[in-house]
Amino acid sequence: WESAWDSGDNKEEEVEEETTGQSGPWLQDCVVAMSPCSDLLVVAREQKAVFLSAKWRSNDSGREEMTLAVSWTGTLSTDEGECVSSSVCIPLASQKRSSTGRPDWTCVVVGFTSGYVRFYTENGVLLLAQLLHEDPVLRLKCRTYEIPRHPGVTEQHEELSILYPAALVTIDGFSLFQSLRACRNQVARAAAAGSDVIQPPPLAYKKWGLQDMDTIVDHSSVGIMTLCVFDQMKNASILGGFNASVKGSPPAMSQYVTVGGGPYTGFYYAVEGSSQPLLSHVALAVASKLTSALFNAASGWLGWNKNKNEEEAVQKQKPKVEPATPLGIRFGLPDSRRHGESICLSPCNTLAGVTDDFGRVSLLDLARGISIRMWKGYRDAQLGWLQVPEERGDREFSPSASLPRRHALFLVIYAPRRGILEVWAMQQGPRVGAFTVGKHCRLLYAGYRLMGVNSVTSQGWQLHTQQVCLLDPITGALRTVNIPFHLALSDKKSERAKDMHLLKRLTTILRNILESEAKSVLLDIKHPAIKKQPSLSDKQPRLAREKCDVCMCFCITDPEEVDTALLQLCSSQLKMLQLYSDIQQLHSAADIEAILCSCVSFAGNFMFWGCLCGNSPLHKVCDTLQEAGISPQQLLSLLLSVWLQREKEMLQKPGETVRNLHTLLIALSNMKGAVEESWDTQSISPWWQQVRHTCIQSHNSAAALLAAFVAHRAAKASITSRADSKKIPVYLPRLLSLQSEWEAVSLELEQWVVFVRQLEDVLVLQTLLLVPPPQGSGGGAAAQCSIKTLMEGGTGGIADSVSKWVFRHNLSPERLKEILQKREDKEAEDKLEQKAGEEGKEQEEKTLIKMLLTNVEMRFPHSLSPDLLFAHCCWEYVVQWNKDPEESRYLSWAVEHLKLVSSPHIQLGISTMMWSTFIVKRLSAAAFLMEKVGKSPKDRLCRRDVGMGDKAATYFLGCCVQLLQILMEADSAVEEVPAPELSVEEAWFGAEGPASIAELALEQRGVHYPLVQHHCLLASLLHSAMTFSLKVKPLSLFDSKGKNAFFRDLTTIQLMPSGDMDPGLISLRQEFLLRVLTAWVQAIDDSSGTSPPPLPSSGPKADWWPSMCLELGSLLQVNPDILRRHLVCELYNQGLDPRAEEVMLEVEDKDVLGSQLLVLTGQRLSYSLLHSQSQTQAAMELLARLPPTLCTWLKAMDPGELRCPLVPLPQTSRLVGRLIEILPENHAQYSLALHLLEAVEALTTED
Repeated sequence: WESAWDSGDNKEEEVEEETTGQSGPWLQDCVVAMSPCSDLLVVAREQKAVFLSAKWRSNDSGREEMTLAVSWTGTLSTDEGECVSSSVCIPLASQKRSSTGRPDWTCVVVGFTSGYVRFYTENGVLLLAQLLHEDPVLRLKCRTYEIPRHPGVTEQHEELSILYPAALVTIDGFSLFQSLRACRNQVARAAAAGSDVIQPPPLAYKKWGLQDMDTIVDHSSVGIMTLCVFDQMKNASILGGFNASVKGSPPAMSQYVTVGGGPYTGFYYAVEGSSQPLLSHVALAVASKLTSALFNAASGWLGWNKNKNEEEAVQKQKPKVEPATPLGIRFGLPDSRRHGESICLSPCNTLAGVTDDFGRVSLLDLARGISIRMWKGYRDAQLGWLQVPEERGDREFSPSASLPRRHALFLVIYAPRRGILEVWAMQQGPRVGAFTVGKHCRLLYAGYRLMGVNSVTSQGWQLHTQQVCLLDPITGALRTVNIPFHLALSDKKSERAKDMHLLKRLTTILRNILESEAKSVLLDIKHPAIKKQPSLSDKQPRLAREKCDVCMCFCITDPEEVDTALLQLCSSQLKMLQLYSDIQQLHSAADIEAILCSCVSFAGNFMFWGCLCGNSPLHKVCDTLQEAGISPQQLLSLLLSVWLQREKEMLQKPGETVRNLHTLLIALSNMKGAVEESWDTQSISPWWQQVRHTCIQSHNSAAALLAAFVAHRAAKASITSRADSKKIPVYLPRLLSLQSEWEAVSLELEQWVVFVRQLEDVLVLQTLLLVPPPQGSGGGAAAQCSIKTLMEGGTGGIADSVSKWVFRHNLSPERLKEILQKREDKEAEDKLEQKAGEEGKEQEEKTLIKMLLTNVEMRFPHSLSPDLLFAHCCWEYVVQWNKDPEESRYLSWAVEHLKLVSSPHIQLGISTMMWSTFIVKRLSAAAFLMEKVGKSPKDRLCRRDVGMGDKAATYFLGCCVQLLQILMEADSAVEEVPAPELSVEEAWFGAEGPASIAELALEQRGVHYPLVQHHCLLASLLHSAMTFSLKVKPLSLFDSKGKNAFFRDLTTIQLMPSGDMDPGLISLRQEFLLRVLTAWVQAIDDSSGTSPPPLPSSGPKADWWPSMCLELGSLLQVNPDILRRHLVCELYNQGLDPRAEEVMLEVEDKDVLGSQLLVLTGQRLSYSLLHSQSQTQAAMELLARLPPTLCTWLKAMDPGELRCPLVPLPQTSRLVGRLIEILPENHAQYSLALHLLEAVEALTTED
């Protein structure tokens, strides 16, 4: 410390030579600031400063210790005559995800008498300079984020506050954090390569002109507060009089408290949302060896200035200073003779300590605005606060252990005139500590932590910050103040503090094994919970600790002096330590080390693992355990826990470990108190029930099954031996020869048979569930199963587990159906055989999955019946789709699984549940959105209202149509088929838990068929509009009754549209359906020849669109023949003649169709003869030979209406032939058709 201030060869250290010569309190003349992380200390005086950073070094004795060494010295002021007046060190949080709470770097903020505030790095590099007010900076203070300890507490924002003699500036912490990071990055880039300057976000700040106070010397920014309604009404009455109006909700206000004179303390309130100036002119200087720049918000960031003269000119030019917004004082504490000197805000923002020139320290209640306590005799006092959380050990014995941890608040007062540091409990508590220190120290209290922290990024962080430190310039020591929580408790609890002190003393005595002293100290401890701590303080069975505990037990020689519980505890511990020594001698040293290092459950592994591996004498260990007095039930519990926990190691040598387990189990069963002597073999034994109870809860099913086999055999042998020991009645002499062939039947053995069957089932199921899914598939980790989880999962627990497995493995519904039906698609097998060389591994995995799933189905024929499994798979997929609606395949597969359910009752119930739980809300949102925009909405609107993109929404609407169709079909079939009876396997009777999906489905009420059909109609219209991007207002296609019936509960009877519909509505519906057909024809434009290729089963080219439109037409009272004629014309228009001929057969009104096709034929011929670019001379001659009426008619045709005018002549000839067939001879245009036929034939002949 002294080396940093004494004179030396280093010129940079000569700046402090004047101060080292002083014998007085030189530190009191300096501005001192310390980072709350204790890693940076700033000492400044006038224009110069020293930065000291934390470093590790070895002291004289070789121990590593933390020291503060000089890292930078230099001059901070740039303007003539300005001096440092205030400083703070703000650690900035790291933005890396791996951060654990250490700061990324620390920014040094310095205020000057010129009004400038400058920001520096730890190395003295200037980042940012601001002139916010042309008065000296009096005080800099910072507030950082703190997690609210109680619900309802307002979350405070981070900020930096700067106090001037008549103004207060607050800079938003988030904006400052981003700007400082940007400036630091810019400096680093400039130092490396001189790249362009990047503009950081503008700083947001508020500037208040503090009025109605004579002098202000210090301040505290308390933060945002909201008044209760009573206080709001009181203030309104005081400020506005009797007739003042009160707003409905109290406004949020920022509270500022100032100290000084006239009044002695002032309270200011700024309503949030009021006018605030932005930082429009900020001088930014980037000082490095390469360059510097000026930031001005009006003109943006300037480039790197290469001209030194320009640089100096810019620096001399002071930026414009914004005027302050006037802020009147709300109230104050008037005391004309008293002048405040400093104010220190508590961490909880409710209290503040104030010092004054009368040598008093006052405690303010900031919420009420009153002084609640005063200390006298503390001239030039320095204040700090300590907030101490309750120790976890104390919490365990507290009656309020379930409530959040309590925090104690202490005020630290340093009185330099008396050289004493005192700690006082708040608010009216006593002095809990006093320390004699030097008279020239500085109490350093930051009052903040890391900047840039929020509720999300601070999760799991351990913020290493010191609250209060004392700096002694004489010794160079930096001491921290730590106070135990129990000092804040009342006098009744002071015994506990004494007991804690005695406990520490006793621990020291036991290490030195001083029996007489240990006894006296132990008897002095009053609290029973603390009495037990010496014996429980070290749970690791080390020999050194063992001697101390044994010594402690022996030191209690007079039972009358201690309570019985403590004596019993010591006696039990002594037995346990003796047992440890005995078993340790039986085990080999290598086993002991392995057990100590690797096992979680020490006791069980220590006692039994060596025996299970065959490395220790089994009977000697059992005899030793029996002599120790441990109950057989506890030993059995330890043995089974070891066996089940170390399943993998046990399965490496199953034969040997199973034999040893059997031997141990028999030995424990033969111990006194294991199996009751009075046990009747026809009842259940508590001993063997304990084995079953332990294995029931285990997820390690292989180890549990082996343990069950062993225990079953041991129980059977025990029952047989008891049966043999009983006397045979005289009247059954013939059974004597057959006795060896008889097997004793009992309730206990029946329990074992059922239990082993359950474990076998669980093992087969768990083997399936643990098969790893293919890479890239979702679904999370595999579910662990045990008898307990399956029994608690209810009747559908097994199907639910398998359905989650199906989802994780991305198993398609068709593939699952094939496996359940125990047959494979022959073609698929042939294809797989062809690719056996390339995809052998994939084929093996599929075969393995099929085999395992088949085995599980055989074990659970009822719980995994196809209908039950398909139902659970359907529900699992729709749940996963609801989590991520963009995954349309999930919903599609959910519907496919639902189709595979054979029972209409289950289908009906699941469809209803899916509709009401997941579908109807999104469908209604899509309908109202399309009604609002009048067309198929864009991606952004779909995401906002429906919760998915436009493509996913189209897919969703298609699935809605399928779901409602399944619902209608199931409702129609319910009356014809009886409801299925659901059952479970005999071994799994008694399962308790939620009902299966199938059971819930069977409980659903029936639906109203017309209402379902009504919704299916709407979903089809929405799907059509989204698929083909058509303009439509779907709800406007229905009357008021139809609109009101939408999105009602499907089980209710609604008033549906009936009778003839309004012709205007029918016209709108017809126009929409015609546009759908036109869009479909345009989508399937396949330029096919005589035989059109097959169409896909989904999407805009699907082959079912025309039939769907015809169905919709019949439901919407649109003449289906109009739709068919339009479809025929559109297909011919597109040049799809073969498809048009298929549809033409279903048209009823041939006359009208003939007239329409006549025009279309004329357009084709007109294009060939008059508009084609490749007109031949023969065509021109043919045109001349045509009858004048036909020639005039062809010229009147407009081939531009044809989407595909270039059609082969044979197709047109075939079309004219069809025209002659469908037009009657008495038709007005029949002769025109004949002329057309002649013209086409002539043209064909010419070609």
